[in-house]
Parts: sequence; C-alpha cells; structure tokens
Amino acid sequence: MMALHRIVFNVARLTALIGGLVLLALILITCLSILGRAANSALHAMVAAGFLPGLAQGVLDAGLGAVRGDYELVEAGMAFAIFAFLPFCQVTMGHASVDVFTNRLPRRVNQFLDVLIALAMAVAMVVIAVQLNEGMARKMPNGFGAVQTSLLLEFPVWWAYAASLFGAVLAAAVSIYMVILRLYEFLTGRLVAPNALGANH
Repeated sequence: MMALHRIVFNVARLTALIGGLVLLALILITCLSILGRAANSALHAMVAAGFLPGLAQGVLDAGLGAVRGDYELVEAGMAFAIFAFLPFCQVTMGHASVDVFTNRLPRRVNQFLDVLIALAMAVAMVVIAVQLNEGMARKMPNGFGAVQTSLLLEFPVWWAYAASLFGAVLAAAVSIYMVILRLYEFLTGRLVAPNALGANH
C-alpha cells in the first residue's frame, strides 16, 4: 500500500507543480498587462500634452499596451490551476479542518470520521468531474453550428474545459483512492497517510 501511495502522491505533486507553473505564467501576464496599460495611458497623455509626441506616438503605434486577451487567459488558466491543485490537496489532506471537537475523540472514531470525510469528498469530486465533462460536451463542435470561441483570442472555449477536466478527473480518482486508503487504515489500524499537512483551525 505504501508503494501505491507513493505513486499517487508523486502524480498529484507533479500535477500541482504544473498548475503552479501555469499560475506563475498568469501572474506574469497580469503584471505585464498592468504595466502595458499604465504605459499606454502615460504615452497617450504625452501625446495630448505635446511632450515628445513623435516618440510617444511611435511607441503607441508599435502596440505597447495591455496583453491582448489577458482576461481570457487568466480565466482559462486559473480554472486549470485550481483543478490541478486539487489532487495534491486531497492526497495530503491539505483541506482546512476544524478539529476542536474531534481532537478529544478516540483514535478509532477519528479514523472512521476520516473515512466518511474521504467518501464525501470523493462524491463531490466525481459530481464536479461529471458536470464539467457535460459542460465541455456542450461547448465542443457537434456539426450543428460554429464552435464557441473566446471573444478576443478566439480560441475554442472547450479547450479550457478540457484542461480543467484533466485535473478534475485526476482529483476524483485520487479522492476514490483516498476512500480506499482510509478504509484500509480503519480496518487494519495502520497509518499510511497522516493528516499532518492539513490546515487545522
């Protein structure tokens, strides 16, 4: 069981790292967009004031400004990043928990509660993955009309759904695995995955 847990853990960690890289790229895009928008406004003010109007207009004509489609990129990228973090959060029990009451309960009762919590999370993740899949199916080309695209960049909307669905399906699979693991821990009394990484309150 430990070897399987190590594999699941590493796959979930790799997915979270990919989500982190996407998140860093989105931060960079947002910063560049803000700086470009501010510079664009300043250059327009320079042209209006007659201060180096030729230079300012030349830079404006070169296209200095906000990153085109920055909102669309952030929207699609954030959806993917969130779902990419979920498998790692689930396998490490990184969800916030309030255990003021449960800390006083016997270990076996807490193990049973862990099984119930893992089961509830698995049901939620499966429902989310199924609904996301159905949403993606409605956005995909079906021969009855044009593919729905984003407004500025005009990339097919279903691409963002597909990227998010990858993380959602993996999160659902990891959640089901955690139900099996928690049940194993409850029945054998062995601790394979401690709850130490969660955010306790």
